[in-house]
Amino acid sequence: MPIIQAVDRALRILDLFDEQETELKITDISERMHLHKSTVHSLLKTLQVHGYIDQNPENGRYKLGMKLFERGNFVIHGLDIRKIAKSYLMELSIKTGQTTHLVILDGTEGVYIDKVEGPLATILYSRIGKRIPVHCSAVGKALIAFKPPQELKKILKDYVYHVQTQNTITNEAQFMAELSVINERGYAVDNQENEPGVRCAAVPIRDHTGQVIAAISISTLITQVNDEELDKFIGLLKKDAEEISQKMGYGIQTIAR
Repeated sequence: MPIIQAVDRALRILDLFDEQETELKITDISERMHLHKSTVHSLLKTLQVHGYIDQNPENGRYKLGMKLFERGNFVIHGLDIRKIAKSYLMELSIKTGQTTHLVILDGTEGVYIDKVEGPLATILYSRIGKRIPVHCSAVGKALIAFKPPQELKKILKDYVYHVQTQNTITNEAQFMAELSVINERGYAVDNQENEPGVRCAAVPIRDHTGQVIAAISISTLITQVNDEELDKFIGLLKKDAEEISQKMGYGIQTIAR
């Protein structure tokens, strides 16, 4: 299928912005895109007209426009799983004082689609819309641990195990062993594998076909939550995930099978 070059270039420009670089000069964009400044300028102006790019009047730098926020909200609000899980995230955060998340899989990454900040554990690395690698996050592990072998093989083909902390899993053999344990016990944990000082647990959510469609998680600070407390939190997570799954159509007969 042919790719329309101008559209491809415009989308690649949008992908240049992230939480580290929220604003970019036209020369920066030109260099990274390997395009002449006049071409980049035309693309930026087109995106700006439609609200997908904005320009800071104080320094002339470009940034993402509010239209992306608007469209992103349309996507999020269209996800029934988010509507169903919201009350569970809030109640779990109130009960434990910890931060709770709802995450879905997109390719080889998890994507946060909801978050409730806990008063006892403000987790700064997560935000709605942010992506997270599957190999070093509890939610990522929970999302793929129950995949059929062929699908799992496809997901992990050419996967790069970037090191986030000294606890990060760094190769496929380690990761497959970890996924096997998760598959057996029904939940995943990341013990400071993505962020130093942070330990998370996650449980999968299934739909009417029995497929894992999301994961619900709780993030804790190791200085505040010990092993016994975490086990209690995992019990609450399992209960909530089961109820959410049932509301998504994962019925008693499916569970029994």
